[in-house]
Amino acid sequence: MDVDAALQSQIRNIEATYGKPLSHWFAVIDASGLSKHNEVVAMLKGDHGLAHGAAHRVSLLARQRDSAAPAPPDPTDALYVGAKARLRPLHDALLGEIRTLGAFEIAPKKGYLSLRRRKQFAMVQPSTTSRIDLGLILPPATPAAGRLESAAKFNPLFTHRVRITAATDLDDDLRGWLTTAYAFAE
Repeated sequence: MDVDAALQSQIRNIEATYGKPLSHWFAVIDASGLSKHNEVVAMLKGDHGLAHGAAHRVSLLARQRDSAAPAPPDPTDALYVGAKARLRPLHDALLGEIRTLGAFEIAPKKGYLSLRRRKQFAMVQPSTTSRIDLGLILPPATPAAGRLESAAKFNPLFTHRVRITAATDLDDDLRGWLTTAYAFAE
């Protein structure tokens, strides 16, 4: 993994763990009036509960905002280009539901996002211009029925797949399957 990829992974982890984008933390820093790195780190840790490494990285990135370096690209953007761009709001809503479960890592792959705790528990893939596929790793005894399909022909790394075409698909059934997969990956 190169340095840029590692930085992107760390940023994604910070955003997923604390449920806020970098822009939120930059606004917190700006509002604090603090300018020294160590003071900003202490404030983020003490007032907002960030771990030392996360606070350190956010402080460094805030200091670098004014430099000529462009903002790092969001790997999710590459998945939602062209005709699939209309699925991005549905993707964001799905990730919002998943973030309510707790901390996890997002690892971008060639055509999808892998979601991990200690182990991988799900993947989000825009499969067509009108559908996002959610791959899940559920306990072996979980039957495939109705919307909860077997993933054997979709992606053998996952046990089940749910096809998502509209915000109405983000319902209690889906939240239950996500909760089970999340807990199973502990």
